[in-house]
Amino acid sequence: MLRYIIKRVIVSIPVMIGITVLLFIMLNVIPGDPVALMMKEHISPDVIARVRAQMHLDDPAITRYFRFVSGAIQGDFGVSYKLNRPVTGLIMQAFPNTLTLALCAAMVSWIMGIPAGILSAVRRYSFLDNFFMGFSLIGVSMPVFWSALLMQYVFALKLHWLPVSGFYGFEYVIMPAIVLGWSSAGVIARLTRSSLLEVMRHDYIRTARAKGLRELPVIVGHALKNSMLPVVTIMAIQVASLLSGAVITESIFGIPGVGRIAVNAIQTRDMPLLQGAILFTTILVITGNLVADILYSYLDPRIRFEMQEK
Repeated sequence: MLRYIIKRVIVSIPVMIGITVLLFIMLNVIPGDPVALMMKEHISPDVIARVRAQMHLDDPAITRYFRFVSGAIQGDFGVSYKLNRPVTGLIMQAFPNTLTLALCAAMVSWIMGIPAGILSAVRRYSFLDNFFMGFSLIGVSMPVFWSALLMQYVFALKLHWLPVSGFYGFEYVIMPAIVLGWSSAGVIARLTRSSLLEVMRHDYIRTARAKGLRELPVIVGHALKNSMLPVVTIMAIQVASLLSGAVITESIFGIPGVGRIAVNAIQTRDMPLLQGAILFTTILVITGNLVADILYSYLDPRIRFEMQEK
């Protein structure tokens, strides 16, 4: 197992290098001068040139790239142009809010998606199946910003059940978590249904039923565990994607998370802050994929044996 994890980490290194190269190139070809955005109007070109030299923006691109990479390896993403504070500190300050939102959204996704997928598979082509699959299809198809605005209008402005925005307690997390979790729950529900239906056609399921076992023990004890492999993959990847993809939700609901930091960095062309936020979320996605592969080995002994062989 340890050898397999080390191999996966080594394979991830070229991916990270490629991402840093693409990220640095894309952010440096964006039009606009960050120094001009930072300074007030009617500042002389001499002052702008002096500030650019102090911030090492006039250095060759290859020098700035290796300075960024060497700092990122040590956990130093530089200093924010706009806030004049270390980027690492800003990200660590905002990450707990993003983590709370992502975990709550993941719980909503799993609580809604897995039972809906199981019931749809057991009651295939019934009213429950059509209802759950239709509800999941709406969640997958509806844009996050539209469902967020709709929930704000209904539950905050009309019913006054929940606050519109902010992040000051548990009640502020409910709407954002449902908005994020709804779309993910649709994917999990449909995947759970299709995977469970495929497993239930196997011979060992028919054998278990022929032995006189009730339907519930057959589904929970035999079929469900073997059908959860693709679902676990999606669940692990979804947690990482929720951590890195809550930009719209955090902006609409006013949550001071990593996504909102990235949006503010784009608006002010704060390249160190934007680079740090994107690279940090990339690490989260790669870590999520690694966790999904490790969970595979505990759900399927055949995969564990293949890891030992390697």
